[in-house]
Amino acid sequence: QVQLVESGGGLVQPGGSLRLSCAASGSISSINAMGYYRQAPGNQRELVATITSGGSTNYADSMKGRFTISRDNAKNTVYLQMNSLKPEDTAVYYCYSKFPWSDSPNFWGQGTQVTVSS
Repeated sequence: QVQLVESGGGLVQPGGSLRLSCAASGSISSINAMGYYRQAPGNQRELVATITSGGSTNYADSMKGRFTISRDNAKNTVYLQMNSLKPEDTAVYYCYSKFPWSDSPNFWGQGTQVTVSS
């Protein structure tokens, strides 16, 4: 089992920045990829960004150039730096982790609310 604890959400004005953190514990040696999905009211959950254990990253098109995902392996923590935030970025952001053999996330964080509003 892997436990994921998220932090860093909140209210920010359009054009502002936030950094989300996701700390992993438990059987983390078997994890390959970690990242974030988000879900806005009335919408399906969508992939935001992924980072593998080797440091390779992948972003949804609408986040490229604005969001940066990184990881600190010594702290077993993944970070999502979000810049130039827009009202349409408002959503609950969920951290996830995935085994190498899985096609979909195996574990989820509790979610953190990000609200972009003036």
